[in-house]
Amino acid sequence: MIKNQSSRFAVAPMMDWTDRHCRFFHRQLSKHALLYTEMVVADAVIHGDRAKLLGFDEAEHPIALQIGGSDPVKLAAAARIGADFGYDEINLNCGCPSDRVQSGTFGACLMREPQRVADCVAAMKAAVAIPVTVKCRIGVDEQDPEVALDAFADAVVAAGVDGLWVHARKAWLAGLSPKENRDIPPLDYDRVHRLKARFPGLLIGLNGGLKTIPDAAAEMDKVDGVMLGRAAYQEPALLAAVDRVFFGSERADPDPQDVIEAMIPYVEAERARGAPLHRITRHMLGLFHGQPGARRFRQILTVEGARRDAGVSVLRAAVAAVEEASSLAA
Repeated sequence: MIKNQSSRFAVAPMMDWTDRHCRFFHRQLSKHALLYTEMVVADAVIHGDRAKLLGFDEAEHPIALQIGGSDPVKLAAAARIGADFGYDEINLNCGCPSDRVQSGTFGACLMREPQRVADCVAAMKAAVAIPVTVKCRIGVDEQDPEVALDAFADAVVAAGVDGLWVHARKAWLAGLSPKENRDIPPLDYDRVHRLKARFPGLLIGLNGGLKTIPDAAAEMDKVDGVMLGRAAYQEPALLAAVDRVFFGSERADPDPQDVIEAMIPYVEAERARGAPLHRITRHMLGLFHGQPGARRFRQILTVEGARRDAGVSVLRAAVAAVEEASSLAA
């Protein structure tokens, strides 16, 4: 069981979003937040292009690898590979409601199989020396969250799990799309609070519906950590306050324009390796959300950044548009 400092605040694993470019960008805003990869299926970790799937920059630490699967042997092998790559934590996905994970008998449907998840956790724990955590829902479909979440937690705790990140909604695998599952099932933070009270020594983190840093900070007297997903991605500047609010940092909150400057060497290096500019800057579109020039910033990065020869000059032009709009608004 762990209560490491980095777990006080985490950026959620998000498919198609939290790739290595996104994580490097988020790291410029917070030096201490725990960053998660997208979910990678265990079979892909074992048999796929590991450098492409698992590679990350050392600056991304602390960083957790999220794995999908339900076979203890495969998950143990994938966890060992992740640990060898240098990840700080391995996380098992038991919360994703997509059709893909349902057909593969993993993700949120594993909420129905606590003992299988316990077997997976035990195998992963035996394979690695780093923490093994689980991300789950409070239940699925017709399950009673009061019963289902306790049964699930009891099983994985007995297996030695180091922490639970709980998305405080049910997943409705029958009748709702993955997108609808992020919004329609009602939030029940109190259920996660009761779980924490039941396991005072276990890391319990809260995920789901948190949109601002004050909202997230208000939960810290009831749980050990908070995890933001879409809000952190769509309005990344809110991450600038994380180190001060959650980790007691005395450094000034990073200014968005300074964050852009910090990204320039990374962008130049990635462009030299052949990465298209838009693959990097697509994660930065919301950086100036709500500020003068934000729309023009997005427009330049979206249109000009899509050119095959686009480089840091496009990024600098986008920032210049923000500076110009800010001076006119002053």
